[in-house]
Amino acid sequence: MDLHVQIEGRGDRADRIYRQVRDAIRSGRLRHGERMPASRDLAEQLSVSRTTVTVAYERLTAEGYLAARVGSGTFVAAPAKPRRSPARRSETAARPASRWRNLDDPLWREPLPIAYDFSIGSPDASLFPLETWRRLVAGELRGGIRRSAHYQDPAGLHRLREAVARHIGVARSVDAVADDVVVTSGAQQAFDLIGRVLLEPGDVVAVEDPGYPPVRQLMESLGARVVPVPVDDRGLRVDALPDDARLVYVTPSHQFPTGAVMSLDRRAALLEWASAHDAVIVEDDYDSEYRFADRPLDPLQSLDDQGRVIYVGTFSKTMLPTLRLGFLVAPPSLIPALTSAKRLTDWHNDSVTQGAMARFVDSGGFARHVRQATKAYASRQAAIIAEVDSLLGDTLRVVPSVAGLHLCLVPIDGGDGAFAASRIVADAAASGVAVQDLARFAAGPVAREGLLLGFGAIAPADVPDGLRLLARAIARSAHPET
Repeated sequence: MDLHVQIEGRGDRADRIYRQVRDAIRSGRLRHGERMPASRDLAEQLSVSRTTVTVAYERLTAEGYLAARVGSGTFVAAPAKPRRSPARRSETAARPASRWRNLDDPLWREPLPIAYDFSIGSPDASLFPLETWRRLVAGELRGGIRRSAHYQDPAGLHRLREAVARHIGVARSVDAVADDVVVTSGAQQAFDLIGRVLLEPGDVVAVEDPGYPPVRQLMESLGARVVPVPVDDRGLRVDALPDDARLVYVTPSHQFPTGAVMSLDRRAALLEWASAHDAVIVEDDYDSEYRFADRPLDPLQSLDDQGRVIYVGTFSKTMLPTLRLGFLVAPPSLIPALTSAKRLTDWHNDSVTQGAMARFVDSGGFARHVRQATKAYASRQAAIIAEVDSLLGDTLRVVPSVAGLHLCLVPIDGGDGAFAASRIVADAAASGVAVQDLARFAAGPVAREGLLLGFGAIAPADVPDGLRLLARAIARSAHPET
């Protein structure tokens, strides 16, 4: 490797080399077993005599920092010591804007060893078609990576956009062609592009309450004024929308986090409202590929005859979040600006991953994978509903949900203060059970009591034992003095 050593100025150059290499080893910047540059090469790099470098190396070797192996070279021999924090610089010289301070993320957490993981937002990695994906990626690498080694279209690989348009047209009745699609780094980047293109500082964005926090936080970071709008068992309450909203964010097919489905009359009312108020609707269809009953209602996008809906989808739930593949479908009037925003953000997604995904969709493999995964998740959802009814039926009820990867449980009495979700979540975690508090997703001042149970990360065989431990945590929360 190239080793940065500063030797300008007066003094013993061999000593300077010695001290800087020693400090790099102590701090861990040079790791145990790492090969050092040959003395001749380092001398040439630093424009000093080889003897100067040799003296430094010999001293480091004598003190145990380096070890010379005949015929192989010189290697780092000493393990790193615990690294101390560098001298603190001023904490007031460079500060983030106030909207970037203390942002909490109720969805993401460090992976921790836990026995019964009912956390939400993640698919089962064991269902990922690893061998098929490996072949697809290898095919892309063999099939001309050198020819595509230049910057690509910010909107995404055209054959992936075609594949996405065909798939969502068949599976979700979305009315789109390839030119309407922009490939993004997951759904979150799609929301970011939309906000950048549509919003001026101070514009009002209406979001669901409870709802998806990363969108709310993102819009606030762009300078928008975010207004929470309540949801009920038929979805977003259109009658509660603020008249000055420029953007309305909704999850109509599987409301996050309650699981409610927006009724057809509400969908029609929302489109009518957007037309009357010159607003744009962002339809987040984040996990409705997994449907367990009923035919899905038409998405807002397919009901929209004025070009006011931007449809956002993701492969994070159907494939893996680590692929960072999502997409948006926008009216033609917005595509040039959205493509420019994508170019200015990160130019384009990885071409190999895009190509592999296009092959997977076109071959029919993606549709087969979704069908197989849906069967697995449907079984888990049914098992959770049955166990909740048996173990917790006197306390909680399941909000009806026909899609997705999680369920919402709410107190039967509506939560009159006797049900303390935050205490239950902490108690359950101490017993090795991960669940989430519905109140953490509140956007307004009033938080609804309840629990969220995901079934993407837990093995089916672990569901009964996990819910029995949760039931005990709920019972203890009702009688904290015992």
